[in-house]
Amino acid sequence: MSRRVLRRVSICAGLILGAAVLMAQQAKKPPLSPPETASATIGGKSIAIAYSSPRVRGRAGKIFTKDGLISHDPHYPVWRAGANAATTLKTDGDLTIGDLNVPAGTYTLFVDISDPANWTLIVSKATGEWGLAYDATKDLGKTPMTMATPPSLVEDLTYTLADEGGGKGTLTLAWENVSASVSIQAH
Repeated sequence: MSRRVLRRVSICAGLILGAAVLMAQQAKKPPLSPPETASATIGGKSIAIAYSSPRVRGRAGKIFTKDGLISHDPHYPVWRAGANAATTLKTDGDLTIGDLNVPAGTYTLFVDISDPANWTLIVSKATGEWGLAYDATKDLGKTPMTMATPPSLVEDLTYTLADEGGGKGTLTLAWENVSASVSIQAH
């Protein structure tokens, strides 16, 4: 082989190797909003919330404001209560969430954040959609949430389900400088 051909082969091999290394590095990068799950057994009923957890990433004070990150969603002030695919609630038993009766099944959660001091949890009968696909005609119902300020910045959106005994519990979501909770009663 001539030097010219060897040089071209070497350049092509180097480009291919470089592209492979770059692709491998990108494949290892964690997602910006990784999938998470919160689960609990309350009153003998299994309850789980599957969601993608966005990060504050330097946007403290710019998430829930009227011109903040969430305000760019097409259904604002209804928020998809997570990132990426819809946040899903699954229960194997009948529940009362706040003042809303929720039969056993799978649902999508949204939150109306139009009043920063009084959020409303929305339980939708629609499932399997991308997180931005809110359709009010498919609501099972809505219930008020109790608002609080966490003791420090909550970097990662976090859902918790807490069993308080006696068939009672609490669903809480916390992110940035907000914590919103609602009671759960298993039947």
